[in-house]
Amino acid sequence: MTSEKITADAAGTWKLGDHTVGRVGFGAMRLTGSAAFHLGTPSDRDRSIAVLRKAVELGVNHIDTAAFYFSSLRSANELINSALAPYGDDLLIATKVGPYRDYAGEWGTAARPEDLRGHVEENLRQLGRDHLDLVYLRRMRQDSIAEHFGALADLRTAGLVRHLGISDVEPRHLAQAQAIAPVVSVQNRYGLGHRAPATDDVLRICGEQGIAFVPFFAIAGDGGARGPASIHDEEIRAVAAAHGATPAQIRLAWTLAQGPHVLAIPGTGNPDHLVQNVAAGALRLTDEERERLDGPGEA
Repeated sequence: MTSEKITADAAGTWKLGDHTVGRVGFGAMRLTGSAAFHLGTPSDRDRSIAVLRKAVELGVNHIDTAAFYFSSLRSANELINSALAPYGDDLLIATKVGPYRDYAGEWGTAARPEDLRGHVEENLRQLGRDHLDLVYLRRMRQDSIAEHFGALADLRTAGLVRHLGISDVEPRHLAQAQAIAPVVSVQNRYGLGHRAPATDDVLRICGEQGIAFVPFFAIAGDGGARGPASIHDEEIRAVAAAHGATPAQIRLAWTLAQGPHVLAIPGTGNPDHLVQNVAAGALRLTDEERERLDGPGEA
């Protein structure tokens, strides 16, 4: 598989809010260092900026970020602002609120509903914008998200936010949010080797209702925030070899094959990996290959 000339158009598009976006986007978490947050070595700033600009050159117009994506020297939002402002009209920048990290990088108490305006305003300041295209409420183990989501709906009415999404949720949380305001996207952890019955239900409901489903850690799997695991399943390696692709590309292709409403947001600070991730949108798995990948232990 030749990746260099493949652009984001190869994966197709989806209407996300009032933007038509490519189904392969870009996650900003890993721009800040060798691992997310404060877990690795800070990145080279010029290289991270070059990755962002290359993503846009390749047709990526959906970037996922957050104010709490930072390492000791780098902020994902600041890098996005420096690399891409003034922003193109077709570019959708999604951010998320709820979790909180202090200036030392340590995780603090999750936001209360009255804190969310401050979280939104911090993203606005860092990105240099007067509104946010899409804001996810990341659920922090609350049984009900109604009060928190209602606070974000008020900010949408005030014009600070255009569209709302929710993250790390079960079907009941989606119903709670939809009783308050429209939900255009759901973001849950999901991928080969990491699936849960509740998330499978959310994926199905989103497809039935025309809501985007945006999985995170689709490549990293069990590696999570620290990055992709170095060991891939034998079946993944076999399918990758058949396509002349990498295991990471097969994981992304499998993710996209779960439905036209599924959007991938792979993140990287490596320009070569970026090209490969975008090119994964051109891969088409056969029914037999999908069955092999969906084998025991994956359902």
